[in-house]
Amino acid sequence: SLPMVSNHLFAYICDFVSHLNSAEEIPIEVLRQREAKWLEMLNSWDKWMAKKHKKMKERCQKGVPPSLRGRAWLYLTGGKVRREQNQGKFQELDNQPGDPKWVDIIERDLHRQFPFHEMFAARGGHGQQDLLRVLKAYTLHRPEEGYCQAQAPIAAVLLMHMPAEDAFWVLVQICEKYLPGYYSAGLEAIQLDGEILYALLRRVSPVAHRHLKKHKLEPILYMTEWFMCAFSRTLPWASVLRVWDMFLCEGVKIIFRVGLVLLKSMLGSQEKLKACQGLYETMELLRAIRPQYMEEAFLVEEIIELMVSEKDIEKEHHAQLRHWKETHGDLHCKSPPRVHGAKAIMAAEPPSRQDLRQRPTFIVESPLAPQTDRVRAEASKENGKSKAEQQKTIKPPQETANPYFPPGDPSPFLNHMTVKASKESLSSAEHDTYL
Repeated sequence: SLPMVSNHLFAYICDFVSHLNSAEEIPIEVLRQREAKWLEMLNSWDKWMAKKHKKMKERCQKGVPPSLRGRAWLYLTGGKVRREQNQGKFQELDNQPGDPKWVDIIERDLHRQFPFHEMFAARGGHGQQDLLRVLKAYTLHRPEEGYCQAQAPIAAVLLMHMPAEDAFWVLVQICEKYLPGYYSAGLEAIQLDGEILYALLRRVSPVAHRHLKKHKLEPILYMTEWFMCAFSRTLPWASVLRVWDMFLCEGVKIIFRVGLVLLKSMLGSQEKLKACQGLYETMELLRAIRPQYMEEAFLVEEIIELMVSEKDIEKEHHAQLRHWKETHGDLHCKSPPRVHGAKAIMAAEPPSRQDLRQRPTFIVESPLAPQTDRVRAEASKENGKSKAEQQKTIKPPQETANPYFPPGDPSPFLNHMTVKASKESLSSAEHDTYL
């Protein structure tokens, strides 16, 4: 529908302007080269995943081109395959009324998600409607899990880059593969990951670890929103996008690395600790991370250089599970095993070529495009007609709704409209509680 196209077009332009305004400005020629490379990858996704995954990972680290970010995330997470293998499933869930209990809670949360973003600013607007549809569909897809408040910002970020059906399947993959158990009752998985983060910090920054241990500052008190919202409510917008590009490619280790970088940056020396002598001061410090530590170029470089692997996380996960059983007994919510990134997801459930085939939905006949033989032949037949007759026979190009704005030069749009691009994660002034 037209509103959906305009929303996604606006989101694309906001993304592009935000990219231009970020600390790391990339020449337009370089962006165009990256777009061409990404289009090539998307056309041969299975081959790239099998034989050139290292190169793909490097390209994700450099940042996915804004015009292709939605499509790239859909492919990286395996959401494209899930959608193709479950044709009509989202529509079926979308048509159901949903559990009134969950729908009521979701509706109360809608206005809190990026309230200054064009898509979500209007109560009852198209962005909020799509957000309700996606979150309601998830409660029907996983009735035993229902809805968790931290899922809303995740879904909102996805909707800024893709239509509701795609956002739903990517959300499913994030909840089931990347962060399994995070949104279940009791939040046992997030508590376990908090202990894993704390244990890894001992190696990454002994000074920060000793400080948190001294003041008995439990990880759950400072890392819950970081991890459950994948930093979408913490970092500046340019940094959020870069972190998500890497997170959806490489898996949850990126989320751990971001947390470790922030803790080390804020608490990693005796000089820095002078300002927070107690538990309260430390909590206040971690609630207001200094901007220089969240800036795109600094953060991305630190994430890439930090040597924390999937093996490190899994080793610590097993250690924390043993400790949990000794202190708490068995887990109440049995979550599926975590899958570490795009390559592991594809290896676990190999897709068919048909599932990966791109389905373009936007067709525009450009007068600047090279003419085919057929077009030239038809044009020669028109030469005998009068100009008035030709104008009568010319039909406007047919368009269909495009969830992914094509990688053309967006500058003509920028010349004709004023766009307010957010450089920050826009969270509500209202206090959110995830526990």
